Amino acid sequence: MRLALGISYLGAAYQGWQSQPSGQTVQDRLEAALAAFATTPIATLCAGRTDAGVHGLMQVVHFDTPLRRELFSWVRGVNRFLPPDIAVQWAREVPETFHARASALARRYAYILLESPVRPSLEAGRAGWSFRPLDGAAMQQAASHLLGEHDFTSFRAAACQALSPVKTLTRASVARCGPYWRFDFEANAFLHHMIRNIMGCLVAIGQGQRPPQWMQQVIAARSRDAAAPTFAPDGLYFLGPRYAPEWQLPEKTAAFEWLPQPFSRY
Repeated sequence: MRLALGISYLGAAYQGWQSQPSGQTVQDRLEAALAAFATTPIATLCAGRTDAGVHGLMQVVHFDTPLRRELFSWVRGVNRFLPPDIAVQWAREVPETFHARASALARRYAYILLESPVRPSLEAGRAGWSFRPLDGAAMQQAASHLLGEHDFTSFRAAACQALSPVKTLTRASVARCGPYWRFDFEANAFLHHMIRNIMGCLVAIGQGQRPPQWMQQVIAARSRDAAAPTFAPDGLYFLGPRYAPEWQLPEKTAAFEWLPQPFSRY
């Protein structure tokens, strides 16, 4: 039997998603909880790996198991063995042809940024920060240059293992949410640190350090040196993958409502 799980987590305490010898990753904690519940080792495959400090509102994993339990038991039973900052949100039985990563049509992220002369306190670890005022129209104009198929080498980390830097970005939106800014991105796939490197450029443009047209120059350069420094992981949220309707999997969890909601779009 193949199962898919939807997982939400705060990433501040973990060294990213992917299993590490330290055991301090979200995957390590999830697989330990699955093993405790199923009384046998279970290896998972995810829809998209996240970096240290990055959060997940709906990471999707799949695994094969001979163990038969009610779906709600996989949720409640596994959550019993998970720390408070990681939780299984749903469980679904899926065909053996389903693959959490390969079946994904697209992946979605949001970045939450606090604009304030004072650093975050309650939002520490959960939102990025700009102590300078930001120009939303300039950031949206810059973000529009990212749409479509591009070589995103300028936004690629040196450790990136992707076979190609060419990706197709279908959404790059900027919205005001009171003292917060929300940036939404959707693409067929993302490179390592791609969004955090894009955010570094957007914030530089929003603060007036660069004009919106600079984003075109950064893309064309195809060089990491052309872009701004990598922005903090604190405000980055993996919203999850998109799948074809035939898989009948949820597109969001209740955690989505926790994020600031836009009231002014640019």
